[in-house]
Amino acid sequence: MAGHVDTSKGLPSHPERATLEGKNKFLGFWFFLGGETILFATFFGTYLGLRNGIADGPASSDIFSLPLVFIMTMFLLTSSLTSVLAMFAMKKNKFRSMMVWMWITVLLGLAFLGFEIYEFYEYVHHYGLGFSESAFASAFYSLVGLHGAHVAFGLSWIIVLLIRYSRSGITLTNAPKFYVASLYWHFIDVVWVFIFTVVYLMGVGG
Repeated sequence: MAGHVDTSKGLPSHPERATLEGKNKFLGFWFFLGGETILFATFFGTYLGLRNGIADGPASSDIFSLPLVFIMTMFLLTSSLTSVLAMFAMKKNKFRSMMVWMWITVLLGLAFLGFEIYEFYEYVHHYGLGFSESAFASAFYSLVGLHGAHVAFGLSWIIVLLIRYSRSGITLTNAPKFYVASLYWHFIDVVWVFIFTVVYLMGVGG
């Protein structure tokens, strides 16, 4: 029950939605995700329409490395799991555990971002696949780069929260902020699963 208060811990069992402000943040976030979903759907549609337009450049099957992308995927999916563990800790009012799991989430996200930058570097400098090389290149970098920008934003968001509330403990004010940031991170992970399937698996398969 959302309004139930655990008197031994002094917080509601769902501190992220215990106040009107928290509920409004939660509702507003879902409207925001609706717009983000439409944005990514547009980029996916553009990529699917242009994926075979390689001109004189390399095709996806020539450059994609599934082992590398698989490692990136594991980093991001694991970060989603650690984010879930952080939210479980928050609901149990275990502030230190929540902070540890969120910092691990950040480290995994940074590792993913590092691999993605390395991937782009390889495509440009080893295969000559610049952004304007072909329609495929432009669509690929736009879609995957858009996701990478969202990862960078999500990491910045979480880091700011971790630093700002490093000594405050879990409160009815910051619990909704951590929860919404965690939901945003899950959204990024779900989008990556679609990218992994539509861009990389379909790309390797031709």
